[in-house]
Amino acid sequence: MSVTDPYAPQSGDASYGVQSYDLALGYRVRTNRLEGTATIVAVAREPLTSFALDLVGLRASRVRVDGASARFSAGPRVLRVTSPRPLAAGTVFEVEVVYAGAPAPRRSRWGAVGWEELADGALVAGQPIGAPTWFPCNDRPDDRARMRMEITVDDGYTVAATGVAGDTTRRAGRVTTTFTSDVPTATYLAAVHVGRYRTRTLSGGGGGMPPIVVTAPPALGAAVDRAFAAVPDMLRVFQELFGPYPQDTCTLVVTADELEIPLEAQGLAVFGMNHLVPAAQRLVAHELAHQWFGNSVGIARWRDIWLNEGFACYAEWLWSDASGGVPVESCVADHYARLAAKPQDLLLADPGPDDMFDDRVYKRGALAVHALRRALGDPAFFDLIRAWTSQNRHGLVTTDDFRAAVERAGGSDAAALLSRWIDVEALPPRP
Repeated sequence: MSVTDPYAPQSGDASYGVQSYDLALGYRVRTNRLEGTATIVAVAREPLTSFALDLVGLRASRVRVDGASARFSAGPRVLRVTSPRPLAAGTVFEVEVVYAGAPAPRRSRWGAVGWEELADGALVAGQPIGAPTWFPCNDRPDDRARMRMEITVDDGYTVAATGVAGDTTRRAGRVTTTFTSDVPTATYLAAVHVGRYRTRTLSGGGGGMPPIVVTAPPALGAAVDRAFAAVPDMLRVFQELFGPYPQDTCTLVVTADELEIPLEAQGLAVFGMNHLVPAAQRLVAHELAHQWFGNSVGIARWRDIWLNEGFACYAEWLWSDASGGVPVESCVADHYARLAAKPQDLLLADPGPDDMFDDRVYKRGALAVHALRRALGDPAFFDLIRAWTSQNRHGLVTTDDFRAAVERAGGSDAAALLSRWIDVEALPPRP
């Protein structure tokens, strides 16, 4: 049985697994008031009399299990639910939680994460433990589930969220939009973005991809067109190198606010208005690459975050090369020199929670990927990557799974090369 992730030991409950979330959310921008009903279908992994849901900063007013009222107690991070009847291992059960409050980011060792107010709207930055700031959940990277969201906001505001957008209805000055995702989604990759936006389809898509949808303030239309003009070609390059685009949606959200960093979600990425500049194109490539690495091929534990960030960072370099920018080898030389000047005290395969988002994880991960490419040669390397994304499509992986894939592709020498990059603190020679 799975256990609590040591990088986030206060998050998640290993005693059950979620099959689906159905969220009915009402949000008022002016007062930052969120009202929700979460219906969660789960399966008991062991005999249960009680279980925990992660919920932070919001107050539950009613809980039902399989339609019957359930006792519950709320702490600062967890909603503890006592089932009206014992649940045997393997039992599928339904939990309904009615809740409300003023959502806000939670403090964490990685900074403030979760639901965040903007000047005139809101966004979700869920990675790694921000999801409980807006819905009750089993907040574990290895517990992926289908999602349906029905989101109601005041007329004049537009919502972008995880999943395929369905019908929109208007009633009494309120607008409701439904989003459905049959793609297994980790809680940290679920997102909602609200603002005075306009949604339109970017031209130049196709080629086996879903429509590329842009949701942004109308006043930024020209800047958005310039910033995202290369996205169709970017996706075509990545499809050739990594395999078919693995998500049901490709939505790009731009806020009217400046953001410190862009952030990926399932089938979606959000950027600040400050990212609509040529220098930020690498960040667009990075977030799109996460749709393969991290969002489709998902990590089962946070210690393996390099599998997400190393590949996404390497995709930046691949796009730079393919689009006539800085060649891959120049990117490698530059970032190797920068890494060599930094402390050699990070273990890529287990960087520790404080360093899991350290820039060395990103860049050393990308260099490890490039070292494999040089060792295997392009045909074998990209065959390995396409097999990795295909065989693990919407699945969970660990670093050991990747070791095994590398050994199958290149034998013990390739596996030993990978180990020198991820299992030893000292930086290996430049590939």
